[in-house]
This record gives sequence, C-alpha cells and structure tokens, in this order.
Amino acid sequence: MSSTVSSAPNRRVLVVASLVAAIAVVGGVFWWLHGGKATASAAVGSQADSKDDSGVSILLDLAQTAVKEKRLVAPAGSNAYEFYLSVLQLDPQNKAAQEQLHESFPAASADVERSINDNSLDEAQRELSLLREFDSTNYILSLLGGKLDAQRQIQIRQDEARAAVIQAQQSAGGPAQ
Repeated sequence: MSSTVSSAPNRRVLVVASLVAAIAVVGGVFWWLHGGKATASAAVGSQADSKDDSGVSILLDLAQTAVKEKRLVAPAGSNAYEFYLSVLQLDPQNKAAQEQLHESFPAASADVERSINDNSLDEAQRELSLLREFDSTNYILSLLGGKLDAQRQIQIRQDEARAAVIQAQQSAGGPAQ
C-alpha cells in the first residue's frame, strides 16, 4: 500500500510539469505567430532591401571597372554590358546603368564589328545578342547582323572550296593538304 501512496504525488508532479511545458510551447507558438513573426519578417525584409541595394552597387562597380579596362562585351561573363544588364534586371529603372549602356553602345558595336572582321563569328554572335538584349531595334545592330550573316556565308563557301580541293586530290591519288 505504501507503494501506491508514494506514486500518487509523483504522478501529480509529472502532470503539473507536463502542463507547464505545454503552456510554454503554446505561448511560444502564439508569440511567434503574432509578435515574433512580424519582427522576423521586418528583419528579413530589411536584409533583402540592403542585399538588393548592395547587389546593384556591386554590379555597378564591376561594370565601371570593366568599362575602364575596355571589356565592354567580352569576355563572356565578365564584361560591362552583362553587368549593366544584370543591374537592370534587379532595378529596371536604374538610370546609371541605362546611361552607361547608351554611352558605351558605339564602342561596343565597334567591338562586335571587330570580332566579325577577325572571323570570330561565334563570339561576334554572342556579343551581338548581348547588344540586342539592350536595344533590339537599333539599325546598327541590323547592319552588324547582316554583316555577320554575310561573313558566315563567305566562310561556308571557303570551307566548301577547301573540301572540294581535298576531295579532288584524294580522287586523283595525290597527297591531301
């Protein structure tokens, strides 16, 4: 009988402790849903705002460095146009990026033409696409696109002529070049 008498107070202590723990959990959930969630949301929102602002400023700094180093449209992934276009994705109304893209357009289109003249046609296509992403209606880009297509046709004809020479030499039994 003494074993039943001693187990009753232990059960009461266990029930009281369980109730205190449950009240603490419910109180914590209530605080998080009403007071803490708003505070946490405000903190996350302010971090996101500062992250966007610093992301834009970092991209602008990278773009300015690329302009100084005359990396307007090349190399891929590290040029002023890609940085400025990224700024405009984050902040479509960013005046600094828009102005710099307009100012550097003549030099950037000259770089595209230089790539075409150097017969770097895939690179020229990438650069031209980058400029078209900024201003798809510019007539200079249409002219460069026509020049690029013409240069590709010339290259195809040259490759076909070389292939014909090699094929003629092989059929004649001569050495291939």
